Amino acid sequence: MEFFHNPNIDFLSKKWFFLALSLVLSVAGVLSMLFWHHIPLGLDFRGGTQVEVKFTTAPNADQIRRLMDSAGLKDARIQPYGPVDRHEVLISLDLKETSEQALDRGKDTIIRALETNAPADKKDLNNTGYPSLKQFLMDKDPLRAGTNADQQYGDLAQAIVDYRDKKLEGVLNSVNDISPVAPPAVVQALQSAYYTSDFGVRSVQIVGPQVGSQLRRQAILATLYSLGGMLVYLWFRFELIYGVAAVVACFHDTVITVGMFSILNTEISLTVIAAILTLIGYSMNDTIVVFDRIRENLKLLRREKLVDLVNLSINQTLSRTVLTSGLTFLTVLSLFLFGGEVLHGFSLALVIGIVIGTYSSIFIAAPMLVAYQDWRSKKGGNAAATLPAARGTKAKAKA
Repeated sequence: MEFFHNPNIDFLSKKWFFLALSLVLSVAGVLSMLFWHHIPLGLDFRGGTQVEVKFTTAPNADQIRRLMDSAGLKDARIQPYGPVDRHEVLISLDLKETSEQALDRGKDTIIRALETNAPADKKDLNNTGYPSLKQFLMDKDPLRAGTNADQQYGDLAQAIVDYRDKKLEGVLNSVNDISPVAPPAVVQALQSAYYTSDFGVRSVQIVGPQVGSQLRRQAILATLYSLGGMLVYLWFRFELIYGVAAVVACFHDTVITVGMFSILNTEISLTVIAAILTLIGYSMNDTIVVFDRIRENLKLLRREKLVDLVNLSINQTLSRTVLTSGLTFLTVLSLFLFGGEVLHGFSLALVIGIVIGTYSSIFIAAPMLVAYQDWRSKKGGNAAATLPAARGTKAKAKA
């Protein structure tokens, strides 16, 4: 299927515009990584404690940060999470112990910091777990359960916790909200000892510093190994200059993508690394398609100037590039817009990477081949010097 019929666009004449664009994006990203947001590593890489908190009303990040500071939790990261109307935030702390006690300590510290108007004689039902709730009911025994108290109050406590966390998404507006799953006597007993705050801690995650450091090192190595493997393959399949041009284009895509994450202050997690590796493969594939057409045209049109031959090759693959890149971009854009918070970083990396990767194959990798040919011509004093043919085509060069 052809999207364009015999296009004749002089792509290489526009290379300076895109090279300038790449320079601006790269420099802005590097400056952001060095002096502004740095590289915003996610919990997977930096280690620490991350707590997901849901509020009954829209949370104020500055107020939450002040409360964290007053509780001694300096440099806490406050990040909105999920749709705005869900009133959720992620609070990241530098508590890097990995024990169960550390999980409870991180959760309890945040709860104490956020409970600004808590009654002294009551507990918070929004942040009470199953064991405490069951024990309270057994001690109070509002249903006079007798010998069956353990089973009955265990089931009742579990029903209340499940109703709060699953049906009401973790936050009760009042103790009366549990009425659909609790008898009136139980509701009355809970009202005497519990109140409801305006927030609920949904989950707590901890990654130790050693694990985070190991994951960070493995992510860097995975990216470098993929680039190195592609360089070796293209060196063997084509010529070294082809591999160098393709790897430089992929490295260019990676730097700009990571730089955009830094500028946007979006955390880089393991899923983002997976997306970066995906876009490296995608960009490399697009570059190889163009290079393969250049290789074929070198055999057929050896008298043509390399600039004209490269332009012709790009035009011949333009329909394929627009169709594949365009459809892929629409897919990942839908994932970015509708995929939710969990896939936000992954889809954002792909959206940026596909745009950058598509134009780098045309305006970064291909001009490098022409620049290499010009350098060889000047070095050899032969204006007619041409790009080395791919392996397997040299025997036909004089045909």
